[in-house]
Amino acid sequence: MPKLFAQPYDLSATGFYFDSTDSFDARANALRNDHGQRVEEFEIQFIDGDELDCALAAAIGLNQANFPRYFECCAAWEDWQKTHVIISVGECGYAFDPERDPSDYDIDIYHVDSLRALAEQMVDEGILGDIPDNIRPYFDYDAFARDLSVEYSEITIAGDRMVYRAS
Repeated sequence: MPKLFAQPYDLSATGFYFDSTDSFDARANALRNDHGQRVEEFEIQFIDGDELDCALAAAIGLNQANFPRYFECCAAWEDWQKTHVIISVGECGYAFDPERDPSDYDIDIYHVDSLRALAEQMVDEGILGDIPDNIRPYFDYDAFARDLSVEYSEITIAGDRMVYRAS
């Protein structure tokens, strides 16, 4: 489970680490500023955890309103679901909706290292039709990759390179 930090906006109060909604609630309810007043507003910061969970926190704009759902998503979602949300929300501009199934975002993800690798894969799969083997050595994969860059983008998430396209 990710470890987060609640930094009070009230400068006379001291923040705290937490790793669950219950621990946040207990610490936040007990926290008082130098004047004895209850502290209510916090900046939520990702401190420690899986690289994919860190990328998810950044993509959704982790804050005091959405961190409980963030914890639920981190626990319930598989890596591919987190990746879909990171790309859809963080890169393609979709709004984060924790109730939405991550596979419902209208994006295509290819687990290849580069646009050139995607171009090679598409040619091998026959996307451009049948290219005879004796002509393939002359095919300009770099030019095809440049053409693909109009609709496709490269990204690295938690050390994994991939190419995506918002449909």
